[in-house]
Amino acid sequence: MKVILRKNFDQLGKVGEIINVKDGYARNYLIPRQIAYQATAGNIRALEEEKKQILKKEAKELESAQKFASELEKVSITIPVTVGEEDKIFGSVTNQMIADALKEKGHDIDKRKIEITEPIKSLGIYSVSIKLHPSVSAVVKTWVVRE
Repeated sequence: MKVILRKNFDQLGKVGEIINVKDGYARNYLIPRQIAYQATAGNIRALEEEKKQILKKEAKELESAQKFASELEKVSITIPVTVGEEDKIFGSVTNQMIADALKEKGHDIDKRKIEITEPIKSLGIYSVSIKLHPSVSAVVKTWVVRE
């Protein structure tokens, strides 16, 4: 069955693409979840109008993400941790700890958007990346200090 994607879907493609999938997959998964709809002449015309609206929405989201990223670049957070001998942290600094520290500063960020490249297991200054949009990310300076 040929379907038109209404949303970006990692396994299949981007908005507006006409793809060929199995009938059951289209009827039972894609169409009920409004990820795609059947490729008919009328739906192809409706897709053009929907594309215009989606492009406007994505442009607004991108602009707001860039503004928020510039605000976050100025923020630095401090995370107090308990340490043992030779300044080794018990455990490691987690995404949740960083999200809580950002929340105290007034920025509500979902912990799943925080990307820690390597585990933080010692005291020091670290740069933590936060993915705000597929093409926009911000770097927050994180100070890990003794409690």
